[in-house]
Parts: sequence; C-alpha cells; structure tokens
Amino acid sequence: MRRLFIFGLGYTAGFIASLFEAHGWEVVSTGSGGTLAFDDEGSVRLALADADHVLSSVPPGREGRGEPLDFVLERYGDALRGKALSYLSSTGVYGDTAGAWVDESAPVGTGRRTARAEADAAWLALGARVYRLPGIYGPGRSILERLTLGRAHRIDLPDQVFSRVHVEDIAAGVLTGISAQPGAYNLADDLPCAQNLLVEEACRLTGTPLPPLQSLEEAELSPMARAFYAENRRVANGRAKRVLGWRPRYPTYVEGLAALARRQRDH
Repeated sequence: MRRLFIFGLGYTAGFIASLFEAHGWEVVSTGSGGTLAFDDEGSVRLALADADHVLSSVPPGREGRGEPLDFVLERYGDALRGKALSYLSSTGVYGDTAGAWVDESAPVGTGRRTARAEADAAWLALGARVYRLPGIYGPGRSILERLTLGRAHRIDLPDQVFSRVHVEDIAAGVLTGISAQPGAYNLADDLPCAQNLLVEEACRLTGTPLPPLQSLEEAELSPMARAFYAENRRVANGRAKRVLGWRPRYPTYVEGLAALARRQRDH
C-alpha cells in the first residue's frame, strides 16, 4: 500500500486525504485532524521515511513575528530530500496584475504575499510539485454559507476579477500530479469573474434577496476580507491541463454552487 504523509490536515488537505484513501493510499498526517503531532519528531521522521509522497499545506511563517519562513522545511527539511513532494501554495504569489491573465511563467513575489512567494520558491528548489491555488470554496465554505449568515457583500468594483477553485478539484489535481514532473501548477477554474456574480447566483439558487451594492468603505469589511480586494488578476490553468491531464469537475462557479446547493438540500 502506498503511503501519503500530509503536513497540516486542515480543510483542503482533508479532501485530498479522503481522495487518496479512496484510491487505496494510506494517509498519515499532522494537524488538527491528523494522526501525529507535528512536534513528535521521532514518530514524524519514522513516518516520513516510509512515505511514498509528502504533501505540505502548512502556510509560511508570519513576517515580522520572528517565525521561520516555513515551519516544515525548518524542522524536517533534511528528511524531505529525495522524496516525492507536493506543496499547496497560493496564486497570491503573482501579486496584482490589474485583471490581466497570469500563468506559471509570470513573475512572483511582488504582491502582499512575499512570505508565501519565498516558501513557494523554497519548495520548488526541493523539487516539489507546487500547486498555486486561488480562492478555495466547497462544502461548508462558500458564498452560500455567508449568504445564510448575512455576511455576503456586493461591492461596487465592476472591474475587479477573481479566480477560484472547488476544493474537490484541488484534490483531483494533486492526485493526478503524483507522477508528474516537479514544478508550479495553477489549479483554478475556467472562469475568473467578479465576486458579485457569485453572490447573485447564490441568491438565485436560494431565493434570497440581493444584498445592497456597497462601496468598500460602506461594507465595513474585516482587514482580511478587505485584503481580498487588494489584488486583481485572472489565473490561467492551461499548464495543469496539458501536463497533468487535469480537468476541473466544476469548471465555473455555476456548476460548483449548483452542486453545493443540491448538497445542502439533501442534508
């Protein structure tokens, strides 16, 4: 039985683990839902030695707080050399492109995610498959839940465009990439678009009135939510399709939200 070791079994990595297990892999992991404690170095190193593939979803350290660039590489980097590796990164490494398309050849490190860009580069230097992810949505984490909680906003920024990806499509991309050549891969859906379109589709699916159109100031967003609007880009997924043979099950938000709405009704 092939073994996958996951650093950081959170929301996205949990879907990856489930898909690998469904394909006959044994999964060992650290994180809140994991099987090992990250600090249990003896057990972690023993499990790493037996792993056929290692995935990290652990974000980089926070700048200005004296944290390491990457917790996993700092503590276990020596045990990862020669291993087949995957790393979950972010399309935030590309920074703001004023809505222009970016692929894996675009410059990185110019945006607000400089620590992420440095960690991304460090994993690439180790020979990892680095999956650059845009906004992630899926069961329990989508505009449908925010709409129900009254936290959905329509912001009056007509030229603002985002890319996104369904969490199940990320899992499928990581699985198809197991035997692929190392390098960077964007896992994004086929239709970058304004966030307002998602809100409007969610309202249509649920029969909910549209939230008012507001400016950024009127919406009184949290600093994290406001930062979401600080960058504007379209993420191209052609390399993942060509090299990995990856095809998103949910190529646009329309299919993705429809599936989530059906899931909600069924439960």
